[in-house]
Amino acid sequence: MPTFRDEAVVLRTHKLGEADRIITMLSRGNGKVRAVARGVRRTSSKFGARLEPFSHVDLQFATGRSLNVITQAVTLHPYSEPLSHDYQRFTSGQVMIETADRLVVEEGEPALQQYQLLVGALHALTAGTSDGPRPGVVVMDAYLLRSVSLAGYAPSLDACARCGAPGPHEAFSPALGGMVCRQCRPPGVSHPSRATIAYLAALLSGNWPATREVAPETVREGSGLVAAFVGWHLDRGLRSLGHVDRSEPGA
Repeated sequence: MPTFRDEAVVLRTHKLGEADRIITMLSRGNGKVRAVARGVRRTSSKFGARLEPFSHVDLQFATGRSLNVITQAVTLHPYSEPLSHDYQRFTSGQVMIETADRLVVEEGEPALQQYQLLVGALHALTAGTSDGPRPGVVVMDAYLLRSVSLAGYAPSLDACARCGAPGPHEAFSPALGGMVCRQCRPPGVSHPSRATIAYLAALLSGNWPATREVAPETVREGSGLVAAFVGWHLDRGLRSLGHVDRSEPGA
């Protein structure tokens, strides 16, 4: 059987037969991939825990008729290990892999930027950013904003999302795409603080130093806006988002 190699992050798994699993992954070269891991549920499996969600692995595949078969797996970064000891970071990571699964729809279509963003976010979640560690929900919200932006849903945080009038503006509408002016704002929109909008802009651009001294109430307000914005553009909310622990200071 023809074989090929690729790097991937495991997004989810489900059982197949008595001992196998179907592994859904986001890969570097082939976008979303589903493949069979033979015998992975046996205690004697050669794969061990290397094909669990969050695992960043180097894989060899054998080309199959309907699904490819994983023949070799080498761990690159065991992100699942540190996340399993921290509930907030674990649930934040669950939100990120669910988002990646939802945003990359077509199997086999390259999605290199989404792959690189997910690997970078998991690294920031487990090892910290270039400016030091950040609360799990801060890393999660940065990932959510940047991943939906890559998918074509970048929020407008300065000019009006509807008419393009230059800001700053006072109202935020997830349905219209971000900040809106007084003439365009629909009923019932939120009115976030200037600090919150500046915080979201820092998350969107990856400006980690600007997020260090942000007040907890700003983080909470920003996280609510991110959840509403992403939920709207994904058509339905993220199931894992309701399980995120926000008890950590600053979260």
